[in-house]
Amino acid sequence: MIIGIDLGTTNSAVAIWRDGQSELVPNALGELLTPSAVSIDDDGQSWVGRAALDRLATHPSETVTSFKRRMGTESKATLGKRSYTPEELSAIVLRSLVDDVEAATGERPTGAVITVPAYFNERQRRATRRAGEIAGLEVDRLINEPTAAALAFGLIDKEEREPFLVFDLGGGTFDVSIVEMFEGIVEVRASAGDNRLGGDDFDDVMVKLAEPKLDAADVLDRLPNDRRAALMQLAAEKTRCALSSQNKADFRIAVGDEEFTAEIDTQEFEEAAEALVRRLRDPVIRSLRDSGVDVESLSDVVLVGGATRMPVVRKALTRMFKRFPNSTVHPDHAVALGAAIQAGLLSDGEGLEEIRITDVAPFTLGIEIGMDDAYGGRVNGIFSPIIERNTPVPVSRMQSYTTSEDGQRQLKTGIYQGEARQVANNVKLGELVVPVPPKPRGEVEVEVRFTYDTNGLLEIDVDIPETGFHKNVVIVDEEDKRSRKEIDKSRKALEKLKVHPRDEQVNVAAMQRAERSYEGFTGPVREYIGRSLDNFKAALEKQDPRVIADARESLLRLIDEIEANPPI
Repeated sequence: MIIGIDLGTTNSAVAIWRDGQSELVPNALGELLTPSAVSIDDDGQSWVGRAALDRLATHPSETVTSFKRRMGTESKATLGKRSYTPEELSAIVLRSLVDDVEAATGERPTGAVITVPAYFNERQRRATRRAGEIAGLEVDRLINEPTAAALAFGLIDKEEREPFLVFDLGGGTFDVSIVEMFEGIVEVRASAGDNRLGGDDFDDVMVKLAEPKLDAADVLDRLPNDRRAALMQLAAEKTRCALSSQNKADFRIAVGDEEFTAEIDTQEFEEAAEALVRRLRDPVIRSLRDSGVDVESLSDVVLVGGATRMPVVRKALTRMFKRFPNSTVHPDHAVALGAAIQAGLLSDGEGLEEIRITDVAPFTLGIEIGMDDAYGGRVNGIFSPIIERNTPVPVSRMQSYTTSEDGQRQLKTGIYQGEARQVANNVKLGELVVPVPPKPRGEVEVEVRFTYDTNGLLEIDVDIPETGFHKNVVIVDEEDKRSRKEIDKSRKALEKLKVHPRDEQVNVAAMQRAERSYEGFTGPVREYIGRSLDNFKAALEKQDPRVIADARESLLRLIDEIEANPPI
């Protein structure tokens, strides 16, 4: 059985595809959401979910939450007598969800589709995959959270939809995706996000707002720092949730027999959270820019994630998009339901035969290069993109480079993921070292091709036309548990992508027809066809299927018009 899991910062959920629909599985308490919390005492006894969260206020040194924010880092949390990585803590939650599915269905799941924030980098994705494997699961696919939510939204009525925006604000992360649905295809046009923005940050604002009002400084100062922080965190979350349905709420903490309260109203909270609300704009603008979609063209703004319940967020979105956002899908359930749909697709689930999804590369992939400056010097450590962010995957792109020094005998460069100009600010994925013939600088051409699939497999081909040298490198996590057979299968599927668009039959045919038409006319008409042909060739060099298709259609339409009504 393959299950769908929303591994969240605040809460996690699991769903299955059964009897033609996606269905959430309740935990042992009958709840559909399991808090992403783990508590372990010195004797090794452990608590997960609601039970762990209940211990946060009383045993903060033995309890940890929000560890998803530290995925892919070397951060550790000490619980009981040992330290735990974020992957291990996530695995404990995942194992609890697997137990819930087994209890509900009588069958223990062996595979899973696990969701990740769209803006998780490769290091964070690998960490998530490892968490699933530690939990005893075969991680069949990682799927971006807004993509999963879009699947859930799209299968409500299975109707075609113009581009819509998925606004996913959870407990610890924020994602935006532009999605389009047509002919059974769910196509992600662009994604953007902020891995350090979520409900937790609004809780921090709430704490700063309430603390001066509590009149409990003496009592709080006597508490250990971890106990104090836990009390304030829990109170902040409850107050924030209360303000989602009322104009005023009490921020309430209890220390021993004493209780302290501070009244917080919606207006002051919104004013205090203004800086966070402003941060929501940049990913929205970036996703619209990358997708080429303007605000007026959006058919819907779909809300996902528990933090979207906050009136301050909904008001900001209403102002931003000049319309009320859509909350048709349950903000806490949509991602898990979508993950189960993907699980159903992988296992040929009933009713999903005609559904396909396409996603995009969340970050730009490229290599390190050096460049000459205006004063005759050399600047190294520059990032050269090969696959740009928000390119539909699977994808293959090639760039040509030349040697930078006289007599250079090898090319040594790093492979990076990110958006920064300096490679030092991006994530290093690997390294390339290839021999080159010693010649004057700039005379040896090196072709570098990146091929990337939906599972995060990055294959790199390096060719030196002058010598016929070829090198193939596969960037795979050193702890990737996929078998060599599975990796080879993925590589074989990518082989057909390794054709430059100018060599694809449909584009070759279009160029040949344009060349024949060019030869058949003279004067201004010939010049017009020539310019159009040049524009099409320029589009081919961009290697963007959407741009190429539009340019090809425009070229062929022009030739049709000229040949149907030739000038006398």
